[in-house]
Amino acid sequence: MVDILDIERFIIGGTRTAKYEGEPYGSQTSFFLVDNQPGQGPGLHWHPYPETWVVLEGRARFVAGDEEFEAGQGAILTVPAEVHHKFTALTHLRMFCIHPVERMIQYDLE
Repeated sequence: MVDILDIERFIIGGTRTAKYEGEPYGSQTSFFLVDNQPGQGPGLHWHPYPETWVVLEGRARFVAGDEEFEAGQGAILTVPAEVHHKFTALTHLRMFCIHPVERMIQYDLE
C-alpha cells in the first residue's frame, strides 16, 4: 500500500523547512525540504553517510571540508560521509537534502 502524505505534516517547528525520515514509512531514504531566506542555514555538522543536495530554487554558499563555493538552481552536489559541511542561503533557497538512510544521524559542530 502506498502512503500519500502531506508535506505540511513534516514542517519543523516555526520554520518552513520539512524533515522526513523514512523509517516509519518503510523507506530507506530521508530528506530535508529546505525553504530558507537569505542568511539562514544549518551550522557546521557531519553525517556518517554521504548527503546529496539538489538546489531547486535560489543560490547558497556551501562549505564542505576545506572547500567553500556557491551553487544555484539546478545544481546537484554530494558531500562524502564524515566531511564537515554547512550551507547558507544567499537568496530565497529551496533545496532537497537527501540522506540515504531510514533515520538521519547528524553531529553538530557549531
